[in-house]
Formats: sequence, structure tokens, C-alpha cells
Amino acid sequence: MISVSNLSYAFKIGKKGKENIVPVLHDVNLQVAEGEIVAVVGRSGSGKSTLLNLISGFIQPEVGNITINGTNVSRFSESKWAEFRLNHLGFIFQSFQLIPSMSAFENVELPLVLKGVGEHERKKRTEEMLKRVGLESFQNHYPGELSGGQQQRVSIARALILNPPLILADEPTGSLDSENEKQLLSFIKELNEKYGITFLMITHDHEVASIAHRKVEIIDGYLREGRMLHEVQR
Repeated sequence: MISVSNLSYAFKIGKKGKENIVPVLHDVNLQVAEGEIVAVVGRSGSGKSTLLNLISGFIQPEVGNITINGTNVSRFSESKWAEFRLNHLGFIFQSFQLIPSMSAFENVELPLVLKGVGEHERKKRTEEMLKRVGLESFQNHYPGELSGGQQQRVSIARALILNPPLILADEPTGSLDSENEKQLLSFIKELNEKYGITFLMITHDHEVASIAHRKVEIIDGYLREGRMLHEVQR
């Protein structure tokens, strides 16, 4: 599902021609198989969010290649990335990224609108998706009227509405209390087991990483696999 090979990245800080080069990732190689839940674990500043931004096309790699679902996306233009994301990827964000002026129904429906799906089909699929995440009775509520856990479920419903094979999650429980975190992690496991959706999660939380089939650690931009979580957090 995801193949990252020999990926390196550095930020350039300062004026052009006088930039300071700040290396972030060093020769990263990562494979994520279809149907896997993989957690990328690391401290703040370790490079894990940069890796996710590269895989999702918000940053273009300078060295190395990224292949998603058989397509090499490494040198995609912004317009091609926008189309690819709409058709192949779903996103779960720490801050939910819901539009405050739109109801839960409208937030979930939005990707269908962007893809040009007809009104009748949009209504049917959106209602089915809200039922699937247990929010059918909250479809007319606005984000400000929902709990954090409910808002994250709306975010997940929006991520799933186009049936993407891959979900990228950036600290998905970071804004949730412990009870809502537990419910969300259980729901992610259910989606994976029931529908075979592949998840790549970025997290610093060992509780979140514990649901993964595989945990990968980033230390100072270097990827390592197979270490115990208590070692990661030292």
C-alpha cells in the first residue's frame, strides 16, 4: 500500500542563497502492507510529522521515492496531488479540521460534493456513513454542538466517505480525553478488521500505538523498527 525508499528531507531556513540547511529525515525506508495498522512513533521534532506530510503530498521529497497503491507520487504536481488525495486517501487530524459553519452532515458530505456526486446519491451515502459511525441522530448538529469524541467521529466519517483504501492519521487522539480516546482506538481497530482499511498513524502516545500491527520508531530523523515502546520513550 505504501512504499517509501531512500527518502531524505531537509528544511531550508533563511533567504535564498543564504539558507541554513536543517536535515530532518535521513535515508528512510518504510513498507506498509495492505490491511495493516502501522504506528510511527517518535518524540516531538523527531521527523514523524514531516514523514506524514511527504507521504500525503503536502511536502515534495527532494531525495527518494514514495509509491502509494502502486502509483509513484514522488514528483506529482499540486493539482495531481489534489486529485490523488480525493480518490485514494482519507485523513484524520488531531484538531478534527471540521468546518464550523457546516453541520455534521455537510462536513461528511463535502468530499462527495468536490467529486461531483449527484445530490440524491450524496444524501444516501452521507446518511449511511453517519449511521456507521453512530451519529445518525446528530447529522444536523454543528461542530460546536458536539463533544470532542463526536467531532472526531465526524472527521472519520468524512475520511471514509469516498471509501479510500488508506487512512493517514496525525495524532488522532491528541484532542480527546481518555474515554473518547479508548472509544476511537476501538473504532479504528473495528474499521481495519471489518473493512480491511489500511492505517498509517503518527503518534507519540504508546496507548495509541498499542493497537497497531507494527510500530516504527523515528529518532532524530532515522527510522528504526522493532524496538520496544518503553525504549522509544526514554
